[in-house]
Amino acid sequence: MTKLNTLNGTPVSRLTFGTMQFGGKADEAQSAEMYDAARAAGINHFDTAVRYTDGAAEQILGRLIKGERDNIYLATKVSYEGGSGRANILAQFDICRSQLQQDQVDLLYLHRFDDNTPLEETFSTMAELQSSGAVRHIGVSNYAAWQVMKAQAVARDIGTRIDVMQPMYNLVKRQAEVEIFPMAADQGIQLVPYSPLGGGLLTGKYVGGGTGRLTDDPRYNTRYGQDWMHDTAARLSDLAREVGTDPSTLAVAWVMAHPNGPSPIISARSLAQLQPSLDAAAFTMTPELYAQITALSPTPPPATDRLEEA
Repeated sequence: MTKLNTLNGTPVSRLTFGTMQFGGKADEAQSAEMYDAARAAGINHFDTAVRYTDGAAEQILGRLIKGERDNIYLATKVSYEGGSGRANILAQFDICRSQLQQDQVDLLYLHRFDDNTPLEETFSTMAELQSSGAVRHIGVSNYAAWQVMKAQAVARDIGTRIDVMQPMYNLVKRQAEVEIFPMAADQGIQLVPYSPLGGGLLTGKYVGGGTGRLTDDPRYNTRYGQDWMHDTAARLSDLAREVGTDPSTLAVAWVMAHPNGPSPIISARSLAQLQPSLDAAAFTMTPELYAQITALSPTPPPATDRLEEA
């Protein structure tokens, strides 16, 4: 596995901070407060993307890291829109660098798989950015396991590799366990999962009739609208009360405790909302508690057509 280190050689933190809310639901002052709290908690891995909040997220993050760039592992993403052709990758990465006010990033993700561009074109472009020193590591987001392996083969032929993958993963979205986690372990790819709180479902706020993305955004309502998911969230909240912590802390700590050693992305719109996720870094997850939390949701079947023999 590629060792991910900051420019000064410090290993990346087990938690990753996601800046999707910077410049949107979190204004600049709130963003700075969360950044400072994340740094105080030992987080040095910060994740963003070229179009988060129309570029404001990168602009704010760039200002925040300016005085300590060598201490930060900086990750951004391109090609969510416009495809993964050479021209689009380079154009969007130039926007990233301008918004971040940085010539170089530690990790550049392809935000999603592009069926319409030859992988040779995509990864030769990424390799060129690496060889120029503008990018240290290559990542992919929202790829299926087979797509990663197909891309990894092309990358190796070019003389590089995929180092990091960003899948969706949480207690009620466990499909990544079937092929993505085993594939990543086999390939030595670091996993940096997003949505460890299930779009806010696993915070427990909806158990009491609260509102938020699940009630206001049709995409999240569809993604997390099943009754069994809400039942799982309610039981996680009950368990959190039993052990004397917050359900968000349990949800994030559960993702961290997977044997693959993933580095979940935490995010929030305010420090008060962020704190329970930050607390996961110091939470002691025993094997017994891990098993108890795991049992709250269905374990997906393994990737085989002979389940009766698995």
